[in-house]
Amino acid sequence: MMIGRTYDVELTRDCPAVQVPWGSPVTLDAGSPAQITQHLGGSYTVMVGGNLYRIQDRDADALGLEPEETEQAAAPEGPATAESVEQSAWELLATCYDPEIPIDIVNLGLVYGCTVSPLEEPGHFRIEVNMTLTAPGCGMGTLIADEARAKLLSIHGVDDAEVQLVWDPPWSREMISEAARLEMGMM
Repeated sequence: MMIGRTYDVELTRDCPAVQVPWGSPVTLDAGSPAQITQHLGGSYTVMVGGNLYRIQDRDADALGLEPEETEQAAAPEGPATAESVEQSAWELLATCYDPEIPIDIVNLGLVYGCTVSPLEEPGHFRIEVNMTLTAPGCGMGTLIADEARAKLLSIHGVDDAEVQLVWDPPWSREMISEAARLEMGMM
């Protein structure tokens, strides 16, 4: 995990990325100098040519690095229960990060609710998450929600997951956890 320090690298190959904060897909050219500003939750935030981009961990080789294993919830002993699924869901949501802020979406106060519902087949569940963003115009919202959904679908016993972006109540700094405020020097 990289926080507070930056690392200079040169892209070893053309690399797919997403421009921050607009969420536009781009391809960064091989040979471009890049500065890694953050590596959290399975992605890198890099600065190239004065702009921020998000690169997925699977493309770490373009940064001259090895990809890390993707975050997955530990499979529970025995059949999945609503309680074990919910605990795993919160753990995995806490591995999703805004590419501009080195704090996870749970501690930023962006996740408003996580509901686990049983499906007809015993031991199978659906998860519904309501979350918001720090700013309604953030183009990264769909990307962050899609990442959260993919991680939730990796939980043992989860057959369906929906992550919905909501705007009520509006997010404010008061929603940030005390631990995150301390880490960000806001106390």
